[in-house]
Amino acid sequence: MPDMNTCAGKVYRTRDPEASPFFALVRDYLNAFEQVYPERFQKQYGLWRPVMRDSIDKFLKCGDLKEGFARVRCPECGTEFFVAFSCRQRCCCPSCDQKRSLLLGHRLTDEIFADVPHRQWVFTMPKRLRILFRYDRQLLGALCRLAYESICEVMQQESGDKDAVPGMIGATQTFGNLAHWHPHVHAIVSDGVFDKDDHFVIVPDVDLSRCVLLWRKKVFDLLLREEKITQEVVDSMCQWSHSGFSIDNSVRIEADDQVGLQRLTGYIIRCPFSLARMIKVTEDGKVIYRTGKSTCLRFPEHGDEQLKAGTLRNFQVFEPLEFLAEVTQHIPEKGQHQIHYFGFYSNKQRGMRNKKKDVGEDKPICSECEVDEKDSEYAKKRRMTWAALIKSVYEVDPLECPNCGGRMKIISFIEKCQPVVIEKILRHCGMWKETVQRSPPQKELTVIKEPSLDYEFFDRVCI
Repeated sequence: MPDMNTCAGKVYRTRDPEASPFFALVRDYLNAFEQVYPERFQKQYGLWRPVMRDSIDKFLKCGDLKEGFARVRCPECGTEFFVAFSCRQRCCCPSCDQKRSLLLGHRLTDEIFADVPHRQWVFTMPKRLRILFRYDRQLLGALCRLAYESICEVMQQESGDKDAVPGMIGATQTFGNLAHWHPHVHAIVSDGVFDKDDHFVIVPDVDLSRCVLLWRKKVFDLLLREEKITQEVVDSMCQWSHSGFSIDNSVRIEADDQVGLQRLTGYIIRCPFSLARMIKVTEDGKVIYRTGKSTCLRFPEHGDEQLKAGTLRNFQVFEPLEFLAEVTQHIPEKGQHQIHYFGFYSNKQRGMRNKKKDVGEDKPICSECEVDEKDSEYAKKRRMTWAALIKSVYEVDPLECPNCGGRMKIISFIEKCQPVVIEKILRHCGMWKETVQRSPPQKELTVIKEPSLDYEFFDRVCI
């Protein structure tokens, strides 16, 4: 079988997940991390959640040909290559998160977003309250609802129509620039409202200060109902000169900018960490992770005065187990929704509009295949295959034969239930890799204090 990696020109090259420094970090330290978690991390990050181990175990098998693959072959010249199956895990596999964000972006622009301008709304809250959502993750879903209610009330007042509603797609992100715990809401909202006749009315000026007050009140009311805080805490925080609650809606996407909407959708549902920001993983497992802008970080070795003020840095150095703790806290529970639909884009309103369109309409039927001549939702999803996603990201068609330029086809699937067949094929093709055994859990893990660093060196490297 020809090696596609040796072909000249712009051709598709299969992914090698084991080459990732994050993969090596997880493989080498996962057992030790799980063992010391109750004693070292439980107080700060909450109880150990089984979904963390399940997701990471599946991530370690993502892209592994031993777990099964699809066989792709060119019918003209016989060129072949294998495509490994994905783990489809959320918030721990950058590759699968990228695929998910692309699919969502195409679905929203093709089926849900109206042809109107949109804005990105970002809702944040003070640090004192963020920790409460780490220990009770069921509250995270409510944040999107509170953000929508705040936007809706302000827009209805501005438009003078109490029945008009905006369209909103919201996501609750739990991470900040350095993968730390920072729950906040990102939403794509129509830059106006839809009346009861589905007519769109632009709302040019929104009173953000009033919206912030509504957002603050709704968050306080939620936490009071759930008995997470007391009225004394609310009264005290209301006296702060800077409340810690903020809203930003400065990013605007024009009505005809579908590329911008897809890019924004990918941003709000992106992976909590970036492999590109892991600028180095040292031999002892330390992770040097950078951020796109300078952030106020605290370094205890600098003394009390600088500890209080903080230090502006665009990087952070993590111990291997600390980095795993930061990353795994963002893995959602099974069945927990990451994307929420409100107002004009809610499932109920979209269903009602579709029923109105179907009344009295005789859809043309193709006599040969007995499906709609027009693209159905299934037909659109069917076209968004693995090859289409690769092409949209890397601008290279993986099904174009690198030898003859013909159209390659997926001719078979070899599943995990056929381990003997998989091993025989991979050994024949020279692609079999011996399994790397993980180190057994250690009885005692020595915690080494981070030594003093040459920060001037990191400034030169990271900036």
